[in-house]
Amino acid sequence: MIMRCLCLLLASVTVWGADAMAPSESKSNADLVAPGAELTLLSDEFKFTEGPIADAAGNVYFTDQPNDRIMVWTVEGKLETFLQPAGRSNGLFFDRKGNLIACADEKNELWQIDVKTKKATVLVRDYQGKLLNGPNDVWVRPDLGLYFTDPFYKRDYWKRGPQEQDVQAVYYLSFDRKTLTRVAADLVQPNGIIGSPDGKKLFVADIRGNKTYSYDIRPDGTLANKALFCELGSDGMTIDTQGNVYLTGKGVIVFDKTGKKILNIPVPENWTANVCFGGKDLKTLFITASKGLYAIAMQTQGVKP
Repeated sequence: MIMRCLCLLLASVTVWGADAMAPSESKSNADLVAPGAELTLLSDEFKFTEGPIADAAGNVYFTDQPNDRIMVWTVEGKLETFLQPAGRSNGLFFDRKGNLIACADEKNELWQIDVKTKKATVLVRDYQGKLLNGPNDVWVRPDLGLYFTDPFYKRDYWKRGPQEQDVQAVYYLSFDRKTLTRVAADLVQPNGIIGSPDGKKLFVADIRGNKTYSYDIRPDGTLANKALFCELGSDGMTIDTQGNVYLTGKGVIVFDKTGKKILNIPVPENWTANVCFGGKDLKTLFITASKGLYAIAMQTQGVKP
């Protein structure tokens, strides 16, 4: 269902409506959520939502993977279908040129989608001649180099044999899209991924290892100085301008830049898959959780694409 009058949602600092749930927070971190804001269900007409990301205007694109479509929640509060079929896209991210990068795991590929024409170009088909496990989540750094996670989750729509890659890893695709490098191969099952606004730090969630790590990003795209960020894995991730990192699973769990847990936002679904900031001022937190798309107004701000 679509909540009435939601055109006001993205222009205000208060999220309201039925089916609302307030976040639990400490007094010292009450400044993250807008005063009086409550979690609001925007729509629940999906099978399983994933991959939210905002474009430069604040419109939020997300995937409904079982229905093979990419949706968009506009800054006017309207729900639209952007692309269907969509290669069973999962995680999404916009590069600074306005291209939508999609983890299209129907054929275990990474796509670049021209938003104006909706034409998809395959960026990655395999690694060293072997089929990828299934690109899951992606982050594009400021210079257009990008990182994606490649866990193995068996899909019932696949027409393929057993897992071909020897590990579930993290990959880096160079800014010219010519070189694919495996940059992290020692995680159990990497899933959520996000980078710092300055492009110098990468966060990767090992969902099955139940940990999230930080890495320093070298100029050539390789990673260094792996460090434990927090004792929690995650499906999806985002970051705000203060450096707080938002993890998902059972609701949304927020950690400050030192790895200290500072906020929990309960979500009334069995699983919370992913999260991003959107709206005209990037101060609305959008949450994809099972069959629903949710939002809550924040005082902190997301990072501009």
